[in-house]
This record gives sequence, structure tokens and C-alpha cells, in this order.
Amino acid sequence: MITGKAVRFGDNVDTDVILPGKYMTLTDRVELAKHAMEGLDSTFATKIRSGAIVVGGRNFGCGSSREQAPLALKHAGVRCVLAESFARIFFRNSINIGLPVLECRGISGKVEEGDELAVDLEKGVVENRSKNSTLQATRLPSFIMEILRDGGLIEHLRRRKLK
Repeated sequence: MITGKAVRFGDNVDTDVILPGKYMTLTDRVELAKHAMEGLDSTFATKIRSGAIVVGGRNFGCGSSREQAPLALKHAGVRCVLAESFARIFFRNSINIGLPVLECRGISGKVEEGDELAVDLEKGVVENRSKNSTLQATRLPSFIMEILRDGGLIEHLRRRKLK
């Protein structure tokens, strides 16, 4: 179970605002994390200090295919990203680096900033504890769940090689 307070964003949040281009030369993940969502919310880092769940609208992660965008979110303390829909490359990059992402129709209209959420990845269930409501997200296939449990694609492949 993943829990955290919701930090909300709207539709068409692109990778250029998730991690602005001027930080693409950074290689230290801690430094990347300091600039996550800087293009939209300069207070983002303070909102997620104790861990958070990002809630987006449609087409979250659109734009360029930079892997650094989900890396910055993950290392900033984002535990999960829930959105109406994702740009496919952002979705795949997130899974590859071990950041859980779930498509959940209707979530942007049913979650407010600061709502306490609980996400059951196995079942695809999103509970809004602040509003005592539940949403059904699209369940992730078992092979994606394995990748997430292993911490990302590279670690998953290492573990498979060792077997």
C-alpha cells in the first residue's frame, strides 16, 4: 500500500515543466530532485518532503522523452503518480526507473490538494481517505508489477539473470 498526500496538477503537464531543460546536464539524482516540478510550482519540494502522490489530469508527462523527468519526481519523494492518462513514453520511463504510475479515470475531479490517498497497486484501487471514497484505476499487468517490485527495469533484469 502506498500512502501520501495529494499534490495536484492539471492536463498536459509536460516533461519540460516536470524538469526544466536547464537542469538536463545534472547527473546527481538529489540535485535533479530539487528542481522537480519547478516549472509549475516553486513550492513543490516543500509539499512532498514527507512523501506525496502526484495527481494529474489528461496526458501527464507529454513532451520530450527525457527519463530525467520521472527520475526527478521519484528522488524528490513522489511515491506514485495517478493521472487520467499518461503520455506513453513518460509511462514507460516511469516504470523503467521504478516509479509507480496508474491511470485512473475521474481522479482529477475527485481529489483535492492535500487529500490523504492510499493506493493498492496490486488491485488498482485508489482510496481517498479524506473524502471516504474509492476509485478503480487500470490495474498494471503482472510483468510491470514485477519490474516495480524489483525497483525498476535494470534491477529486474539483473535479478532475472541471477536466477
